[in-house]
Amino acid sequence: MSAERTETMRPGQAQAKRPNRLIVLLPLAIFLALAAMFFTQLLSGRDIGAVPSALIGAPAPTTSLPPVEGLGLPGLDSAAFAGKVTLVNVWASWCAPCRQEHPVLMALAQDKRFQIAGLNYKDEPENARRFLGDLGNPFALVGADQKGRTAIDWGVYGVPESFVVGRDGKILYKHVGPLDGESAAKLLMPEIEKALAAGR
Repeated sequence: MSAERTETMRPGQAQAKRPNRLIVLLPLAIFLALAAMFFTQLLSGRDIGAVPSALIGAPAPTTSLPPVEGLGLPGLDSAAFAGKVTLVNVWASWCAPCRQEHPVLMALAQDKRFQIAGLNYKDEPENARRFLGDLGNPFALVGADQKGRTAIDWGVYGVPESFVVGRDGKILYKHVGPLDGESAAKLLMPEIEKALAAGR
């Protein structure tokens, strides 16, 4: 009788065990897939700062931002891109990586062949003024995007981000994350040089 009972229970037990194994193995499978993607990206040697954007090659979004109050610089208007190569930098005073990046922007501002425009993201005017007062101002114009809507139009993931806009007003390059000396020299400046050469 016990043998019959064991035989009749086996099919039910097997069915109960299979879903439990799948549930236990599913998180492990997901983890292994994510780990494989991470290591593939890591070993590929690609710079994760150079993120593809649907806006590359397209005209820069129509932008009309008021100036940062009390800064004494013009606001950010896309009309200012006409005939000039422009580096548009998205920044905020509350952004720690923006502070790390700032000396690189100050060094880039010494090159008068192109202009640097700031898109001040969700910031208080007083804090933005203090930030630039303490660290220096690399910008020829700065627009206040207090609600963050313009940043959405530009496809911004987070701050800081930088865009190279050609003389024809088209976005040529996008860099996500803070610029450092190496990324500025090896990634950003070659794109700026291309933009400068294209307009001659």
